[in-house]
Amino acid sequence: MGKSKILILGDIMLDEYLFGTVSRISPEAPVPVVEITSDQYLLGGAANVAANIKALGDEPLLLGTVGEDEASVKLVQLLKERRISPQFVVNDASRRTTIKTRVIANNQQVVRADRENTHELDKDTERKVLSRFKSVVDEISAVLISDYGKGVISLSLLEQVIDICVEKDIFIGVDPKETHFHNYRRVSVITPNHHEAGFAYGKRIRTEQDLLEVGNGLLAKLQAKSILITRGAGGMSIFRRDEEPTHIPTFARQVYDVTGAGDTVIATFVSAVCAGADLVEAAIVANAGAGITVAEVGTAAVSVQQLKSELEHNIKNGNLARATS
Repeated sequence: MGKSKILILGDIMLDEYLFGTVSRISPEAPVPVVEITSDQYLLGGAANVAANIKALGDEPLLLGTVGEDEASVKLVQLLKERRISPQFVVNDASRRTTIKTRVIANNQQVVRADRENTHELDKDTERKVLSRFKSVVDEISAVLISDYGKGVISLSLLEQVIDICVEKDIFIGVDPKETHFHNYRRVSVITPNHHEAGFAYGKRIRTEQDLLEVGNGLLAKLQAKSILITRGAGGMSIFRRDEEPTHIPTFARQVYDVTGAGDTVIATFVSAVCAGADLVEAAIVANAGAGITVAEVGTAAVSVQQLKSELEHNIKNGNLARATS
């Protein structure tokens, strides 16, 4: 891992964290009063995926849109601090840069406030995004689509990108938005959680039999090469064409914050595939990455060394995967 050029296409966000303590309830309403002691800005959405790819040693090419506002300036500054090039980020004056503000008190999230626009890109902006994609498509090992439903991943843009990738045999990984689920056809891997997968298929996953029906059903409907369903405490399950599903148990030792866990899963999975891993091996690596991320507050980028340590721990403490017929 760490030798590939991976393009990340999706919704770029800025994550703001306000940290504080609670010692009383407001006299104005039955809500806690948080005394803010510090704040922090982090890369969010597709930008956090790019940070994960960078931490793994690969070269991320971040493609998406931001507004022409103070938040976009802050976001570009954060990208440069991580040594992630902002050259493929398109400024769109018709929308604001998405900001998610989380208030954390006593290590627990109290509230989240979102500032965003979610309308689809206009045709001119979409053409700019597609043009920047085409300018580097012959240099990349994979495309990673990070869709948060904020307007960048329109059906028309998605279809054009997928057509080009299929023609050039470029690996396509998708971190999905459930309402767009059936747009992600012919991709290499899609990584929904079990709620998203159940919603997309129209059946809630309650039992292992439900899981098998949903996973195999979506695989056929989407004509995808694989589907990786993340299941929280249940671990992960990967479904592949003409193969039995493989289940990977969770090894997370403690869970503080699931923010950004999906970003870590797709980033580590795609990075591992680009390095030569098969799909099950990549899922085992992604599972280890998720275990590291949820043990930290806020979005976190996982390094190769952390992955090695986590995998060694997992190997010592149980079987990494099992197939189910």
